[in-house]
Amino acid sequence: MENKPLVSILIPAFNVEKWLAETLESALQQTWQNIEIIVVDDGSKDNTLAVAKSFASSKVKVISQENSGQSASENRAFQEAQGEFIEYLDADDLLAPDKIERQIQLLGDSNSEFVASGEWARFYKSPEEALFIPQPLWVDMSPVDWLICAWEGHYMMHGAAWLVPRKIAEQAGLWNEKLSLINDFDYFSRILLASQGVKFCPGAKTYYRSGNTSSLSGSKSRKAWESAFLALELGTNNLLLKEDSPRTRHACATVFQRFIYEVYPDVPDLQDKAAAKVQHLGGSDLTPSGGPMFKLMSGFLGWKLAKKVQQQVYKYGYAKAGLGWKLSKLKQRIIFNP
Repeated sequence: MENKPLVSILIPAFNVEKWLAETLESALQQTWQNIEIIVVDDGSKDNTLAVAKSFASSKVKVISQENSGQSASENRAFQEAQGEFIEYLDADDLLAPDKIERQIQLLGDSNSEFVASGEWARFYKSPEEALFIPQPLWVDMSPVDWLICAWEGHYMMHGAAWLVPRKIAEQAGLWNEKLSLINDFDYFSRILLASQGVKFCPGAKTYYRSGNTSSLSGSKSRKAWESAFLALELGTNNLLLKEDSPRTRHACATVFQRFIYEVYPDVPDLQDKAAAKVQHLGGSDLTPSGGPMFKLMSGFLGWKLAKKVQQQVYKYGYAKAGLGWKLSKLKQRIIFNP
C-alpha cells in the first residue's frame, strides 16, 4: 500500500496508573507505524497523568481535563485526532502488534464503507492467559444481522477490536456524554449502522482486561443503571430506525428482558420501564441465565428468589452465606422447638 493512512489511537484514561504503561507500549509496538496516540486524562486522582506524560512524544499526545466522564474523553480525543482511521483503546486493554496492520490491509484505504472487527479474548493478570475462542460474531455480516446476532446471543465485541474509517465515525456522530455504563451500546450501534457492514479480520487480536474492580463496566450504582437503560433505549432505537421488523423487535425486546434479569431486585422503576418495552416490542422468550447452582435453585425457588440468594453469596462469600443459613436453621429450631 503506497499511501499509508494515519491511524489515530484514542485512549481515555481515569485512575489507571497500574495498566496505562502496558497499554501504551502495545500501541507503540504496532507494525503499522503511521500512528498517532492521543491520551485524555480525565481528572485522575492517582499518577495516571504522570505515566501518560512519561510517554509524550511526536507520536503520543497527552491531554489533561477536569473529570467529565469517559464519553467526554472519547469525544475530546476524537476532536484532536487527525487520522483517517480511528482505533478506540481502553487504558487497560492491549493490542497485538499486527492488529491495526491486518485490519487496514483488509479494509484497503480509508474510503472503505466497512468497519473491521477482530479476534478478542479476556485476561486477568497476563495476556498469556487469553484464550481466543471463536464466537458467532467472528464472521462478515451486515450491520443489522450483526446487531441481532449480538443482542439475541448476548455476544460482544469490545471497543479495541474495531477499526473504523474516520468518515464512518463522523457520520455516526459523537459519543453521548449523558451515558456512562455501556455507553458503547449506543455508540457502536451507530457506527455499524453508518457502515455497509462488518468485515471480520482473522488474526487481528486484542486483549480485554477483566477483573478490574475500578472499571466503568463494574459500576452498579443507581446512576450507572440509569445510564445503562438509556443506552439500551438509544441503541435499540438506532436499530429500529434502520429496520423495524419482527426480527429486530424481538432482538430489542430480548435486550430489555436481559436488563430486567440483570438488575433485579434493584431499581424496580427501571425494571417496570423495561417490562413495558418488552411488551410493546412483542415479548421475548429469554430465560434467566446462570450456573448450575442458580438453575437448580430457580427450579424450586423461582428465578427471583434464586437471584437474591445468588447476590447474598456474591456479597458475603460462600462461608458467610453458609453461616447465615446455619444461623437461620438454628433460629427456626428455637422458635418451633422452645
